[in-house]
Order: sequence, then structure tokens, then C-alpha cells
Amino acid sequence: MLDRLQRPLRDLRLSVTDRCNFRCGYCMPKETFGRGYDFLPKDRILTFEELARISRIFITLGVEKIRLTGGEPTMRRDIERLIEQLAAIDGLHDLTLTTNGSLLVEKAAALRSAGLRRLTVSLDSICERTFAAMNDVNFPLRRVLAGIDAALAAGFSPIKLNMVVKRGVNDTEVAEMAQRFSGPDLIVRFIEYMDVGNSNGWRMADVVPSSEIIARIGAKMPLTPLPRNYPGETALRYRLAQGGEIGVIASVTQPFCGNCTRARLTADGTLFTCLFATRGTGFFDVLRAGASDDDLREKIGSVWKARDDRYSEIRSSKTERAPKVEMSRVGG
Repeated sequence: MLDRLQRPLRDLRLSVTDRCNFRCGYCMPKETFGRGYDFLPKDRILTFEELARISRIFITLGVEKIRLTGGEPTMRRDIERLIEQLAAIDGLHDLTLTTNGSLLVEKAAALRSAGLRRLTVSLDSICERTFAAMNDVNFPLRRVLAGIDAALAAGFSPIKLNMVVKRGVNDTEVAEMAQRFSGPDLIVRFIEYMDVGNSNGWRMADVVPSSEIIARIGAKMPLTPLPRNYPGETALRYRLAQGGEIGVIASVTQPFCGNCTRARLTADGTLFTCLFATRGTGFFDVLRAGASDDDLREKIGSVWKARDDRYSEIRSSKTERAPKVEMSRVGG
């Protein structure tokens, strides 16, 4: 099944909650998501059984990979039950989860036992002060590092570490991050600061281009470019001389819309076909109204076949001001 730009549907980002215990400025700044913010009520969030059902339908349409996101997915109570249901679906080749790592000490072993096989941890700094400032709730770096160790002990390897790089905030740490986490068990991904949503005050001046990130790291250690692992992979990969690899995700300066195979479903069942989408298609009511699998399959198919999103390729001052879905709803 192809969209209007001949892109197949291969990846599903499944948000399981819109809540998070961090308030990172590029995703859930306190100014917007402070006390009194109206998060989704429990009765408007899809159940695990509904999420598993619609995931099965997506897989019949070509999806091979599901990434669980949020908000912070480990805050969803009994998330292991959903992982067990998803891991049992025939045709799903890759089940992974992105987390801020705050609950991994307690959760890593259970996630692995439930059937999760890959893990990505957001880690924006290895400076205690900077890390606390970026998560904006003073969550200690040592707890996340302990969570990464717990995940390694549980059998997750390699673990990807995502660092959103913002000029003047954490950009001086990129070479140190690459050096500290080099090796076979950890892969650092450096992500250009993106204009997702409308609440993060994004400015192009805050973006550190991937070319600059690679130059800074390359000045400290030799890097060798690597081929993509698969069509549609977002990261540009490099081998480190001392072993291991890093990657950069350059959606601002080197857009990869032409290879994008990702759909995103929010915790309340809204389907978005782009990270920068201005609108989505609701599935909550049709699920609760008793729609058949064929009905759902046809509706998903019609949305994907009409897809022509390529925001990063046409980014301009006009598109930047357009209302967009917040990252906390679609999970990045």
C-alpha cells in the first residue's frame, strides 16, 4: 500500500499515554504543560486490547515495526501487558520502545520478559546540571544512567541513546557523549532540534546542523560513514575508530521525507501521517462503535493512500507558523 508519493507503510509509532514526568522544553515545556493542563481522561484512552487490535490491522497493511512512545510510555500502568499482546502478533518483526529512562531501574527486566527486544533512551546531557535543567523537574542524571545499566543487565543490546542537540544548551557535549558511550552495547543518535508542535519556541538559530555535530566529533576521533541498515532509516550512521557507532538525525538540514514510511497513532486513537501534521483522523469513536476489522482496514488504507506529507522538505517561515500536533501526543 503506497501513499501519493509512492511511500509504503512500514512503521507505526504507537503512543500509549500523553503524560510524562519530565518537562523538557523541546517537547512539554512547563509554560504550556504546567499545573492545570488537561491531559486525556482515562475513558478517552485506548485500552491495551484496542491498541493490539488496531496494531494487527496495521500489520496486515504492511507495518513491520512498532515503536511504543508517549508521553512517557513506562508511565502507562501495566505496559508489560500490552507488550505481551503485541509481541505475539504474527508478522511483527520489530517491537521497540522509547523512554526517558526514569523508570528503567524498576521496569527493564519486566519489559524484556514481556517480549520487548529493543530500547531507545532519551539522554540529552551527561552534565548533572544541564540534564536537570533540560528535563526541568530536576530529575537526577544518575537515575537514568542506572536505568541504562539495568536495561543492559536485562539483555537489551545495543541500546540507542537519543540526544536532542540545542545550540547554547548542550551542543558542547556531543564529542564527550560519543566518547563516553562508544562500544558495542550503546549507540548515540544526535538529533537536530526540530520545530515539532507550537509550544517549544523553536528558532532556526537554535539548530546545530548535523554537519557541525559530525565535524565536532570527527575532530576528536576518526569517523567512517556507514550505509543505511534499511530503506527509510532516519539516521546517517558513522563507525567510531575505537569501536561502536554513532548516528545523526538531520530532519531540519537534510530532510528525508521521500523515504518516510511512518504512521503515528495517539493514545486517544488519532492517526497522524507526519510528525509535523496539522490534523489527524480519529479512530476512537469508530472503535468503540463496533467497527469491523475490514471497516478499520479500509479507513486506515484511505488515509495512507491520500498521504502527501513532506513538511521538512518544504519548511519555510509560513509552514513554521502553522498549527502542528504536539510531540507529547505523537511521541517524536
